[in-house]
Amino acid sequence: MHDSQRRWLRPIPVITAAQLRAARALLGIDQRDLAQRCGLSLPTIQRMEASDGVIRGNVDSLMKLVEALAASGIELIGEGATSSSGGRGVRLK
Repeated sequence: MHDSQRRWLRPIPVITAAQLRAARALLGIDQRDLAQRCGLSLPTIQRMEASDGVIRGNVDSLMKLVEALAASGIELIGEGATSSSGGRGVRLK
């Protein structure tokens, strides 16, 4: 199976604008730094953070974003999910 085929088998990440802003705050980085870490443009990050609710957009861009956050130590916890690694965290109720 080719990488392009595997990409379609991965679940599409779900991240809200609030989660993105919170993740960036936890890392202590600005939008420009986040854009560099995930290989996206600054306007793309700005549009994502200005979204209402779940961020919608290009799947490749969402994957880059989520993978960069994970590489930086951020675990995204979905609605009603539990943290797989335990530890300290923040959850919006």
